[in-house]
Amino acid sequence: MPLPLTLYLAAPRGFCAGVDRAIKIVEMALAKWGAPVYVRHEIVHNRFVVDGLRAKGAVFVEELDEVPGDRPVIFSAHGVPKAVPAEAARRGMTFVDATCPLVSKVHIEAERHHQNGLQMVMIGHAGHPETLGTMGQLPEGEVLLVETVEDVARIAARDPERLAFITQTTLSVDDTAAIVAALRARFPAIVGPHKEDICYATTNRQEAVKVIAPKVEALLVIGAPNSSNSRRLVEVGRAAGCGYAQLVGRASDIDWRALDGAKAVGVTAGASAPEVLVNEVIDAFRARYEVTLERVETAREDVEFKVPRILREPA
Repeated sequence: MPLPLTLYLAAPRGFCAGVDRAIKIVEMALAKWGAPVYVRHEIVHNRFVVDGLRAKGAVFVEELDEVPGDRPVIFSAHGVPKAVPAEAARRGMTFVDATCPLVSKVHIEAERHHQNGLQMVMIGHAGHPETLGTMGQLPEGEVLLVETVEDVARIAARDPERLAFITQTTLSVDDTAAIVAALRARFPAIVGPHKEDICYATTNRQEAVKVIAPKVEALLVIGAPNSSNSRRLVEVGRAAGCGYAQLVGRASDIDWRALDGAKAVGVTAGASAPEVLVNEVIDAFRARYEVTLERVETAREDVEFKVPRILREPA
């Protein structure tokens, strides 16, 4: 007789509007121009999604010079430095920008502050594609990167009275709030964004985890190791009181021994993880336990972003 177990399923979870739009862009580009269609960097950070698009004819590369001049190229949802579309235009390439509109908002914000003579401080993770893309919107030296509260003390600003800050869209809301507080304490004149840079989907998924974490002995976050928002969900779960929080790519990655004796487990998915992987995990639990499924809804999402006009025009 299988042991009883309650699965608390987070809502919202999984795909956000920006990820959904980016995947549609690749699929529509393949339908319009045929294979191969090139994509600079992983379109979203999820191997299952990337492998699925690769099977349909998408070719993923890291740099523009790997793309033949006669084939279309798509820029990933994370955004790219300004130099990348400029080089594509110089080469006369067909290109489609799949940057999430909420990331583009941060790019525009950085440009506006720069035009007003402010030096930028970016709260983000060094080397992450979104951070590289955002910092690449402005000339070198115009964006100072901080990752932690401790980094704030090391900022060498050109003029402490002429600063603004922006953030990566996929950060921990609580960690970012601490860094913002440190920035405002050291630089009282620093200008913040008109609207929170951390995107609605990141915030909503973290809030759901905060509600679930105290109810469960373990939390599984479905997502990729290189997915910033998925990794933050693990951290948020631990900070909210869940003793065991683990990132899993899919059901085959679950460490069942670590769940021995658990009577309640939370399940969520990062913004680039498809629902099919959530269902796969639920089925894996049902194969081992007598599962009661409890849905924990903390917000409803109805955001939808349009795809670029070039894909809506006849070929």
